[in-house]
Amino acid sequence: MIAAWPSPSGGEEYAVVFDGNRDRRLLILPALFDESNKLRHFTVEVMRLLDAAGMDCFLPDLPGCNESVAPLPEQTLDSWRNAAQAAASHFRATYVLAIRGGALAAPPGLPGWRYGAVKGEALLRAMLRARVLASREAGMEESREELLERGKAEGLQLAGYRLGPEMIRQLQGALPADLVDVAQNELGAPGLWLRAEPDHNPEQASALADLLARNQSE
Repeated sequence: MIAAWPSPSGGEEYAVVFDGNRDRRLLILPALFDESNKLRHFTVEVMRLLDAAGMDCFLPDLPGCNESVAPLPEQTLDSWRNAAQAAASHFRATYVLAIRGGALAAPPGLPGWRYGAVKGEALLRAMLRARVLASREAGMEESREELLERGKAEGLQLAGYRLGPEMIRQLQGALPADLVDVAQNELGAPGLWLRAEPDHNPEQASALADLLARNQSE
């Protein structure tokens, strides 16, 4: 179901929730930007499986993403961390699962896992590379170095997302939160974020849900 939660900047954001008022309550921070689209089906299916295993799950929209009306260019990793902390408090989360770039926005002090965690610099580099290739196909020449400097000064359109200068500056040096790593080889196949289009893998979703359910019950 869909639930609302109060954003620290005012107003409300939405979340996909499976809430049975149980003791084990998992906040899920999604992959960021284009990877969020590729992993959305997978993420919600993991939530369904965890719900069946007796865990409550909460997948909030970060400000500026999905159904949020907050302007994305005004967001930073700091504002997303504050939002993640607010969501964790509102939903009384006892654990966090941070997926890919979501580990850059995990609230401090909440135990849990990071799956496929990636540095901010690596996310930024991939988006810059995609921008350079798209420009080249359109007959324009841009360099990653020039785009990065411009982005840090005035913001930049990357992978369909308009990022503000502070977001780009913070991404450049951001490291994933210190959580327990879930290695891709524990799920048995390459990560879905590597595929060209959004896709799903039930076996990977089941493997991740089983791993989390097993560890949260210990």
